[in-house]
Amino acid sequence: MNISKALAERSARIGVIGAGYVGLPLAMEFCRKGFKVCAFDISPARVEDLMAGRSYVLDVSSDEVERHRDAGLLEASSRFEGLARQDIVFICVQTPLRKSKEPDIGNILAAVSEIVKHRKKGQLIILESTTFPGTTDEIVLPRLAEKGRLGRDFYLAFSPERVDPGNPAYHIANTPKVVGGADKASTRLATEVYGQIVETVVPVSSTRAAETVKLLENSFRAVNIALVNEMAQVCHRLGLDVWEIIGAAATKPFGFMTFYPGPGIGGHCIPKDPQLLSWKMKTLNYVPRFIELATAINQGMPEYVAGRVADVLNIDRKPLHGSNVLVLGVAYKPGISDYRESPSLDVMALLLKARARVSYHDPFVPAVSVEGRRIASSPLTDRALRGCDCALILTAHREIDYARVARLAKRVFDARNATQHVRCDGRVHKL
Repeated sequence: MNISKALAERSARIGVIGAGYVGLPLAMEFCRKGFKVCAFDISPARVEDLMAGRSYVLDVSSDEVERHRDAGLLEASSRFEGLARQDIVFICVQTPLRKSKEPDIGNILAAVSEIVKHRKKGQLIILESTTFPGTTDEIVLPRLAEKGRLGRDFYLAFSPERVDPGNPAYHIANTPKVVGGADKASTRLATEVYGQIVETVVPVSSTRAAETVKLLENSFRAVNIALVNEMAQVCHRLGLDVWEIIGAAATKPFGFMTFYPGPGIGGHCIPKDPQLLSWKMKTLNYVPRFIELATAINQGMPEYVAGRVADVLNIDRKPLHGSNVLVLGVAYKPGISDYRESPSLDVMALLLKARARVSYHDPFVPAVSVEGRRIASSPLTDRALRGCDCALILTAHREIDYARVARLAKRVFDARNATQHVRCDGRVHKL
C-alpha cells in the first residue's frame, strides 16, 4: 500500500476510532476533502445518529453529516472488522483519570487490540488521545509489533488533538498540528496525511515529544489559571476587585498574558492533562511542584466559592442551610452544552451537602446529575429570580440578561465577572 500515492489520488480510506468531540470533527475534515471515512464507535446510539444524518457534536452540523453520508463519504459502524479496509486509522478515544488520579488508558488499549485483529498491511495508525509521555512507543508500539514490523507492516505516530469546542475562530483546519512518529517514515507519512486537511503541520522528533507538547500546553494554562485564582483570594482579602487588577495589568504591552479566575477548571483537558504529566514524573521519582500546587489551588476553588456564597447570605442573616441558591450556568465554558468536569457541579454538590436548596438555569444543558440526584434546568423567570436568596453566576452565557438578574435577585455572587457592565446597588458580590 502506497499511502502517499493514495493521498494524492484521494483514494486513501480513513478510519476514526471514537466518534466524539475529537473524532467526528476530524472525520468531517477528511470528508470535506473528498476522502471516504468510516467512524468506528462502541456506542450504537452514536452510530445510529450518524447513519441517520444526525450530529451530536457542537462543531458539526447535522446537515453536513447527512450530506457526506449521502455522498458516500461517511459511514459509521460499531463493528471493527471494517478496520481491515482502512489505510489510515486515527485513535480518538477518551483517556480519563481513575479515582486514584492514575491515567486510565483502557480505551486506547481496546482500540489497539481491534487494530491488531483487523489490521491491513502498510497501515498508518495515529493516536490523538491525550496521554502520558511514552504511551505510544512503550505501550502501543509493542502491541502492534506483535504481528508486524514498524516501517514495513505498519506505521505509527502521535498527534495531540487541539479541539476547542465552540471556538468560532480556530478549528482543525487553521490550528497547527504537531506530529511525532515512531520512526522517520511514520513522521513523514503522518505529516502528509494531516497536510491534506491542516494549513500548518509541525513535525517533532518523536512520539514522546508530541505527547509532551500537549501536556505542556494545558499545564501552562492550568498554572496560570491557578495564579489568578489565588490572586482572586488575595484581592478579596485586600478589599480589591480582582477583575480591575487584571484589566489594568493587561494594558501592559509586553511580559503579561491575561488569564481570568473562576469557580474552578473544567472541560476535557485542563483538569486532567497536567495530572497525566505529574503521574508520569512521579514514576521517575520527580515531583513537578508547580503542577501539583496549581492542581491544589484550582481544585480548591469550588469550596472557596461555596464559602463566599455562605458569607453573602450571612449579610442578610441567612444560613446556607435552607437558603434558595439559583445557579446560573453549569457548562464548563460559555456557549456550549458540554459540562464534563465542570466546576459548577462541584459547587452545587457542596451547596447540597450544606443543605441549601439548589436549582439552576442553563440555556444549553437541560439536566445534570449532582450527588446522585437529577436536576433539570429551570426557566429563568422573574419569580425564580425574586424567589432565590442568591443568584450564583458560574458560567457566563451571553444568552442570560445579567442586568435583569442583578435587578431582581436579592443577592448575586458573580464568579465570572458577567456583571461587569451592570449598575448595581451593592447586592452584587464578585469573586
